[in-house]
Amino acid sequence: MKKLLYQLDTDPTPSVFDNVVCYDGGADHITAIGGVTTANVGAMVDGAIFTRAPKDKKNTALFLGGSSMADGEALLAAVRKKFFANFRVSVMLDSNGSNTTAAACVAWLGHGRQLAGKKAVILAGTGPVGSRAAVMLAREGVHVTLTSRKEEQAQKAAAAIQERFGLSVAAMAAPDAESRRAAIVGAHIIVATGAGGIQLLSESDWKDSPTLELIADANATPPMGIEGIDMMDKARERHGKIAFGAIGFGALKIALQRACVAKLFESNELILDAEEIYAIAKTMVG
Repeated sequence: MKKLLYQLDTDPTPSVFDNVVCYDGGADHITAIGGVTTANVGAMVDGAIFTRAPKDKKNTALFLGGSSMADGEALLAAVRKKFFANFRVSVMLDSNGSNTTAAACVAWLGHGRQLAGKKAVILAGTGPVGSRAAVMLAREGVHVTLTSRKEEQAQKAAAAIQERFGLSVAAMAAPDAESRRAAIVGAHIIVATGAGGIQLLSESDWKDSPTLELIADANATPPMGIEGIDMMDKARERHGKIAFGAIGFGALKIALQRACVAKLFESNELILDAEEIYAIAKTMVG
């Protein structure tokens, strides 16, 4: 029986990246549908859960994507409401690649070391990847601060994390170079998750920090978000700090997405969101 994956994307055009990686994850056939909303997803779920016999339902799965994590979370909630008894299929949420990217980054940051009790600052951290990285670091006992150009936006992201995950993270406005330099004072970990091609820190801002131990930049578009980090860095020592670039941990991100898609076809009961995907990432790092 063929493994069928329905790629339900909240954007008008489904992600080609997700489509390719999901095929490489073991799906025999992918139907990619754009413009999926909480209003129209119900019939699609019905088609997935009512067609195959109980023993065969594991061969049908859903992948929820799109650029908006808020829309993705709402879509996941709508999908789960349609499930009952054994009328369900496995689902993975990875809007904007945020769960797999953040999980790969944090898994590398924590590999072989204790993170609990450390202070982390996530620069430009209110987007999907930054918010998910904040969740995963906070789960490890890290004291996390999210920064944004506007304090209101940072507070909104922190409140969303509290509501969805029950985790407390701090919020701070850091709209310019001076405020970002101030934000990282005393930090042990810095993660940059800003838009591509925008430099958030200069090398001089961080290289002499007496507390900084780990630094990661999720931006793969020059100039780097953190000057002095190379996109290929993978646990490379720079100025006495351990550095990771977007491609450095990106290999794990792609392998993780493939592994998660493969897991969808092991049963019809899996829900793969931030916590589950991060747990898988920690078994794969190294």
